[in-house]
Amino acid sequence: MANTTLAYDLPPLPAYEMRPMPDYLPFISDFWLALVAPHIAYWVVSMIFHVIDMYDLFPQYRLHTPEEISQRNLATRWEVFRDVILEQVIQIGTSAVLSLTEEGQTTGKEEYDVAVWGRRIRLSQRRLPNLLGLLGLNAEVISKNVAASHPLLAGALAGGYYPSLISGLDNVTGTQIPAFATWELLVAKAIYWVIVPAIQFWFACWVQDTWQYFWHRAMHVNKWMYTHWHSRHHKLYVPYAYGALYNHPVEGFVLDTIGAAIAYKVAFLTPRMGMWYFVFSICKTVDDHCGYALPWDPLQRITSNNAAYHDIHHQSWGIKTNFSQPFFTMWDRFLGTRWTGDVQEKYERTRINAANKKRNLMANGKANGAPKENGSAKKDSAASPSPAVSNGSATRRRANGKAH
Repeated sequence: MANTTLAYDLPPLPAYEMRPMPDYLPFISDFWLALVAPHIAYWVVSMIFHVIDMYDLFPQYRLHTPEEISQRNLATRWEVFRDVILEQVIQIGTSAVLSLTEEGQTTGKEEYDVAVWGRRIRLSQRRLPNLLGLLGLNAEVISKNVAASHPLLAGALAGGYYPSLISGLDNVTGTQIPAFATWELLVAKAIYWVIVPAIQFWFACWVQDTWQYFWHRAMHVNKWMYTHWHSRHHKLYVPYAYGALYNHPVEGFVLDTIGAAIAYKVAFLTPRMGMWYFVFSICKTVDDHCGYALPWDPLQRITSNNAAYHDIHHQSWGIKTNFSQPFFTMWDRFLGTRWTGDVQEKYERTRINAANKKRNLMANGKANGAPKENGSAKKDSAASPSPAVSNGSATRRRANGKAH
């Protein structure tokens, strides 16, 4: 496709020709890359935290002690792994269907679209003299005074009139063809390549947060949905990274998969933007369940909805609060479901309970001649105290601060 548009008082729009966009990587098509990239990211980030957990690399930043993981969780790691794989198979299938609804991505029109924004910037300058007039300033006089030293500023003050910016002569009429100022093109490129995608990305996050908040809260209010669907996720009183997608398949499809798909569609993300959005979203979800309050983790710094915030929701005393996920806390704040109480004593009590339970089990096991460290987790109930915060008062204070 080709197109050229001229206007006598505006810089012309360049011709363009559409062509298929080449794949990101030479060894895999964008279609398949979009399907697998989020799940590769899921396991890469999960394994990083798993290694940190196994070797206890940052005990000062733990939200829970190792005793709590072994004594309080009601699902084995194999059960978690199995259900996560099932969830990812469902997500890959849904992503494939979603991708088939999109036309093949093309390229070639970028300079044209930047020029369109350049024209909008030029047209917006025509309002400047009137706006300055409302402030009692004469834009024409000011423009003449600065024309010699600052010609581009003079042109903007004159309403976007740049007589010296000429790209050539029209072959038919012989008239001069106006050109864009350098600053106009820089601003146009910033709008096209950065600002508009950032707004789309933010809007997708807002849509997904909204979808997940109300469905998530409904699954706690409706006893049937909680019992049959959402209670499975809450078997992990002590969340860990690769358990982020440990859900009932129906819940995972409704809450996570459909929510992300709707966000992608209504924000008008391109397929490539969508791929990066899904990667970011899934990494944020893993990080929210990692069990660590890491001060240098960028995903825990961009918003107050982080591992410490979401961990409160996994405790029996905080299960009716902090429904927002995975990006912001706005709906909790607006609708009064944000946890506002103290958490230090609650975390400390459950930490001590888990340690005592482990000691009792080991003592009983030695008395029977067969020491065991696990096994009591299956006896826990939703009404029992939940897991606690990490070793050391510094981490408990950090978790407490992020809960407010």
